[in-house]
Amino acid sequence: MVKKILVLLFIVFCSHFSVAQQINAHAFTDSLNYKVGDYIRYTISVDYDKNIKIQNPVIKDSLKNVEIINSENPATSEKNGKVNTKFVYIISYYDSADVVLPPITINFTIDGDKAQKNITANSVKFAVHSLAVDTAKGIKDIAEPVTIPFDWRIVWIIILIIIILLVAAYFIWRYYKKKRLLADSAAKEVILPHYAIALNALKELDAKKLWQDGNVKEYHSEITEIIRIYFSKRFNLPALELTTSEALYNLRNIGAAREIIQITESFLNNADMVKFAKFQPFYSINEEMMKQAIEIVQKTIPLADKKKEGVEKIV
Repeated sequence: MVKKILVLLFIVFCSHFSVAQQINAHAFTDSLNYKVGDYIRYTISVDYDKNIKIQNPVIKDSLKNVEIINSENPATSEKNGKVNTKFVYIISYYDSADVVLPPITINFTIDGDKAQKNITANSVKFAVHSLAVDTAKGIKDIAEPVTIPFDWRIVWIIILIIIILLVAAYFIWRYYKKKRLLADSAAKEVILPHYAIALNALKELDAKKLWQDGNVKEYHSEITEIIRIYFSKRFNLPALELTTSEALYNLRNIGAAREIIQITESFLNNADMVKFAKFQPFYSINEEMMKQAIEIVQKTIPLADKKKEGVEKIV
């Protein structure tokens, strides 16, 4: 029995040691001494093997003792077979003190292993000093206000400039109004079908690369809003006002929507997890959300429209 326990402990130790060799994280600031209100550049540098996928660290709750001014986009580079990603945050502190930033946890997964693991970056300490005050010098009086003599020439110049600008603005407005009227009379009104509007909106959202830049919650909010607006137009449902369960219940009662019930349920539930449960999805889930959204729209295009030429699909 003791022998089995020792073997088990050895396997766990080897597994932990192997992961430790594959990834490590180091946190630091660009200096150890600052003045009150200075912008402090706080960096978390992560080195890891190519078979590892890391998630952006969540620092908002961990760095409550400092003011987070801004965060830069993660910078990734590769050298000697290792990948390095740097997460840079601009912070500040408004009192003189010795400040300690707590360790930050970075979650990651290894290819072939779905289990999520984590590694912790070190704590960082720096000092914030107050501004030096020379007590030997007395307090200076407030300077007397300076009186500027009135000059009518400046007034007339300003009036002339205003008149010139107004005349120029009138002729510019008249020119563009005439041009717009000509363009409106020549142009034909084109009304896109609901599915085309939705597919174009999804294409534009995909081009914005929100989740790739760390804006995961915003990405999920926008993609679900596009689909809910599409449901409102396509099936005449108040989808923007319905909960996920209410929306699914109404869709089940619509014959044209029954084919997409299962994929819609997965799509809306994943989005709810991110928006309301602060769930951090894997990159594959973000990509799958876009594929599901496109599939939902394409599978509900009216049959008459599918037969028309010019119906484009987004792959």
